[in-house]
Amino acid sequence: MKIVVLDGYTLNPGDLNWSALEALGETVIYDRTSKEDIISRIGDASVILTNKTPLTDEIFEACKNIKYVGVLATGYNVVDVKSAKEHGVIVTNIPTYGTTAVAQFVFALLLELCHRVGHHSDRVAQGAWASSKDFCFWDYPLVELYGKTIGIIGFGRIGHQTSLVARGFGMNVLAFDSYVNKEWEKEGVKYVSLDTLLEESDVISLHCPLFPETEKIINAKSLAKAKDGVKIINTSRGPLIDEDALYQALESGKVSGAAMDVLTVEPPKGHNRLSTHPNCIVTPHIAWAPKESRLRLLNIAIENIKQFINNTPVNVVNK
Repeated sequence: MKIVVLDGYTLNPGDLNWSALEALGETVIYDRTSKEDIISRIGDASVILTNKTPLTDEIFEACKNIKYVGVLATGYNVVDVKSAKEHGVIVTNIPTYGTTAVAQFVFALLLELCHRVGHHSDRVAQGAWASSKDFCFWDYPLVELYGKTIGIIGFGRIGHQTSLVARGFGMNVLAFDSYVNKEWEKEGVKYVSLDTLLEESDVISLHCPLFPETEKIINAKSLAKAKDGVKIINTSRGPLIDEDALYQALESGKVSGAAMDVLTVEPPKGHNRLSTHPNCIVTPHIAWAPKESRLRLLNIAIENIKQFINNTPVNVVNK
């Protein structure tokens, strides 16, 4: 069995070990693969691992030996799963590896919006505190989360974990999802319509997958329904937000702060004006990336392949 990893660098930039994967068969690992090289690099391999390298119908037509595709992420829109199924290819994802890491990062972003820790540290270094007439100094509004309402759009594992952290801060939790989990309702989560969530939330955090029906779920119309001064957090997929509409809402003050770990185009091509807006934080898609969660991802990916070899595939997304 030949295994090809098309873009392994982000998973393992050198601090993890590929040996358990290599023990499963002949393994070729590429740090990155351009679209022009996908077909030639796959060659006659039967097992393909990809994170963001797209596998389209053209790829499945050209590479007839592919039997299995493992997506090294939770979202799998990078693969044409319909075409894969038509070609008899099993596609799996990694659904649970980053749950705690992403929820933690949501609050790293939210707390930064609430307290501007980095900004105020920089201002101290610049001498602003030393020249203050008072014993304390701040030049951004400071926000307490206790009693505020967080609306979570997409209430799966990560959305739920985010709610647990939020409740630890004393926040109220609203959830919008097509599936209502009765057990999670018992924890104090209130499932509501999208309009109600928009109208009542002080903070909105996005945790839904990218599908046609969720693309630009945050747009000019939805933002108009939101509370004045709402804060928006996106650690899921960039295209869930209409970036132009968000920028305008930041300019008007409708959105008091936004924090984005993802953008519509990654990496951004040239300047993305959200990244320099004073009330917007943009980080480079790192919520998933602590070493602990990457190791978990790698171990699950290897276990997925083992289960495929044993004809008992798990985490299949194109059944």
